[in-house]
Amino acid sequence: MQKIRHTPRAATSIRALDTHVGIDPHRHDDHQIAYAASGVLSITTDAGTWVAPTTRALWIPAGTVHEHRAYGRTDLHSVGLPTRLNPLSLDTPAVIAVGPLLRELILAYTRAPEDDGPERRRMLGVLLDQLRAAPLQPLHLPAPADPRLAAVCALLHADPADSRGLAALGAAAGAGAGERTLSRLFRAELGMTFPQWRTQLRLHQALRLLAVGTPVTAVAHRCGWSSASAFIDVFRRAFGHTPGTHPGRLP
Repeated sequence: MQKIRHTPRAATSIRALDTHVGIDPHRHDDHQIAYAASGVLSITTDAGTWVAPTTRALWIPAGTVHEHRAYGRTDLHSVGLPTRLNPLSLDTPAVIAVGPLLRELILAYTRAPEDDGPERRRMLGVLLDQLRAAPLQPLHLPAPADPRLAAVCALLHADPADSRGLAALGAAAGAGAGERTLSRLFRAELGMTFPQWRTQLRLHQALRLLAVGTPVTAVAHRCGWSSASAFIDVFRRAFGHTPGTHPGRLP
């Protein structure tokens, strides 16, 4: 069993991570904002995975056991916040939109973490205001607890391009449950339908592949879209821009 580090203070810092490098499971007594100024960052907890490209940031509440992983060369900017400061009023992880002003505030605030001057305190106040106004983004991939569901999800994690229906996947996984039961479990346990969950999985994988410079057509094929145009359409609706112009994408 992997040991979980307890780091009471969530530091405000900047850390460079190479692609596929992770930070092992740990928890803080503070809240934390994690932002990738380049690359793609994910956090994983027992409840699932949240992923954030450079247009998003991750909210990690105090006490949450989590691990980080970087995709592409990633500059990780972390902002630690004491528990009395909870601008999102959330006690679960979340992905938030990062506009130009919030991005610059995070970058500036993490450059001099030991500065406690009045200008920095004013900067924090504006940063908190921007966080309160930041829209939440549905980039959570929930993790199943039911072993029948977990068996099906494991097949798709191994190959997001697997296009088989739920009944065939259940049979291949030896889930011992029919399509109707599995469909009900997706809605009841994961809060979404099977097609919605599979699309989220494919978008997560697409972000990771784009971050390491994989061509758009290859990403579409490896993630299970029928064509590059179909992938581009889904990606644009999810992120507001095309995968070819994705911020932080390697050339």
